[in-house]
Amino acid sequence: MIKKKEMDLGGGKVLSIETGRMAREANGSVVVRLGDTMVMATTVTKDTPRQGIDFFPLLVDFEEKLYAVGRIPGGFFKREGKPTETAVLTSRRIDRPIRPLFPKGYRNDVQIVITPLSVDSENPPDILAIIGASAALSISDIPFPEPIGAARVVKLEDKFIVDPSIEEIQKSQMDLVVAGTHDKILMIECGALEIGENDVLEALKLAQKKIKEVVKLQKELVAAAGKKKMEVKLYKPAEKIEKYVKETAEKKIKKVMDIAENDKRMDELAKIVGELVQSIKGGSDEELKKIIEESPSDIKEVVKQIEKDVVRKMILEDKRRLDGRGFGDIRQIGCEVSVLPRVHGSAIFSRGETQVLTVATLGSLGEEQKLDGLSPEETKRYMHHYNFPAYSVGEVRPMRGPGRREIGHGALAERGLLPVVPDEDKFPYAIRLVSEVLASNGSTSMASTCASTLALMDAGVKIKSPVAGISIGLISDGKREILLTDIQGVEDFLGDMDFKVAGTKDGITAIQVDVKTDGLSLELIEKTLKEAKLARIKILDKMQEALSSPRKELSPYAPRVFTIQIDPSKIGAVIGPGGKNIKRMVEETGVQIDIEDDGRILITAVDTEGAKKAQKMIEELTFEPKEGEVYKGKVVRILPFGAFVEIVPGKDGLVHISEISQKRLAKVEDELAIGDEVIVKVKEIDEKGRVNLTRRSVTPQEKQKFQDK
Repeated sequence: MIKKKEMDLGGGKVLSIETGRMAREANGSVVVRLGDTMVMATTVTKDTPRQGIDFFPLLVDFEEKLYAVGRIPGGFFKREGKPTETAVLTSRRIDRPIRPLFPKGYRNDVQIVITPLSVDSENPPDILAIIGASAALSISDIPFPEPIGAARVVKLEDKFIVDPSIEEIQKSQMDLVVAGTHDKILMIECGALEIGENDVLEALKLAQKKIKEVVKLQKELVAAAGKKKMEVKLYKPAEKIEKYVKETAEKKIKKVMDIAENDKRMDELAKIVGELVQSIKGGSDEELKKIIEESPSDIKEVVKQIEKDVVRKMILEDKRRLDGRGFGDIRQIGCEVSVLPRVHGSAIFSRGETQVLTVATLGSLGEEQKLDGLSPEETKRYMHHYNFPAYSVGEVRPMRGPGRREIGHGALAERGLLPVVPDEDKFPYAIRLVSEVLASNGSTSMASTCASTLALMDAGVKIKSPVAGISIGLISDGKREILLTDIQGVEDFLGDMDFKVAGTKDGITAIQVDVKTDGLSLELIEKTLKEAKLARIKILDKMQEALSSPRKELSPYAPRVFTIQIDPSKIGAVIGPGGKNIKRMVEETGVQIDIEDDGRILITAVDTEGAKKAQKMIEELTFEPKEGEVYKGKVVRILPFGAFVEIVPGKDGLVHISEISQKRLAKVEDELAIGDEVIVKVKEIDEKGRVNLTRRSVTPQEKQKFQDK
């Protein structure tokens, strides 16, 4: 039976959630609609838990279908392939607020598939996707405890707008996406043009109000169409294993947790786990042997819980961190620039044991990324790629393409830096940054942001302001809350929050918040933003000691871009039939030529001489003679009634026999021969564009002036 609930968003907008029409075999299925944007969300789970794992196997897929915007995919196969970066980022945006709400110890596979069915030009599908995932879970029999809502808030001039149109998002100074329960915030993503902390808080309040309304709508749907939640077996380590580990190794684990160096501590903990396994296998207790054979993750889980208890007690009660820092202290910072000799820009940023190398590469606008997705954007000139190799954490694993984590971290750093990158009209380059994580112990995405700022300045990119990033963590027992500035890996892994903030001295450019609890209050977020600002300014001061401003000149190995503006009607003349002219210019000069629809021609070359040659060739192809102007040309053809003189390559005009000389000529050959160089003046250009030249009307002064040039 079809059930549908609606709410009025104002301004003629209606948000609806419907179930019972599509995908009835799924545990839960809904269609969410706003305007003509429709998103289907389905969720399915397995009846039994997956064995031998120590995590919740949740898989979220945002499946972009180009039929939703009336387009056929590119490429040979003409069908959607691997997910676009936008699809991956949207999947992560759905996953992060949902994951912490599932019951602890739930090990059944859960898959959420979001399919945009129709996307209009006004309402983006990502907010509907979060709402749809929550609604599908809430009406299903899967043990998801309560609905979550999502909202987008933008700031346009001095006005905050909830549920903005795509056009309003593109024009805004801030794009804030928030997800949460009725009372608390679970996820924040923000990109902004150096926005103030107070503006962020004001937008969060508006978002939370909208979220409460969306949660209420979902609860109405659950009351009308919700299934009874299934009874599930939650994973918990066997009591006998828990007792054995605590009796045998708890003191050792507590002692190991006092080791400040992350790699040494991890090695010692791994050694303890190995010793526990061997002692059980070599012992006489058959029941213990059987338990670790059936559930090999039990020992690791108990050790992890002891680690967590030790860290929380250390911070909440002993008021100290593992490495001895104060709660607001930043680890030692190191900055190096120009570390690679032949690249366009490079920098290494270190913060404690975390170390990131970023390399900046400049290219022509023709090298910008082409996008093939549901977004109205078709190209991207600024690209940030993030790589996280296994050696950065001392592990061995096969090298593969970028995963969701790499794509997400690269996008966060990109979002943080994009507001300070010069506009295309001021800096007509494609820009690619690659951040290589050399060593990881906490917040490599924010280290990538810092390293990327330095690499851009080292490349000579005139960014508006330097950008730095910091991650703030949280340890809470429900009553006490302690914020930790610059969290290291173990504090992130065992803590309750990862609150990343990037920005300049003047304001915030990016935020990303993940939590492992049931959410954050606005009061806690306000405190976190204040701590992040203090830390960000300290880091910026350190970065500016290494490089205070962008280099005055681009790297000698970077290409130079020269811009020519022509009449758009002349674009065809530059390209030539079948691209003949532009191909010839590229072959002869070695440059790259990009032509914009507005008549801008961008010549990209490392060799300045090649660029000048190409520029001259383009000027000749687009040359328009004017009446009264004097030129030096070459006779290219002779006919009985006159001579044709080429005044620039490919452009000639007729000198009638009566205009060749002051005296009367019987025939043209009496005065001119093919190949002669002559000085001529444009007499007139007729309605068909034909150029009529004169030689006899060129005055001695004009001839002398031309020769002097």
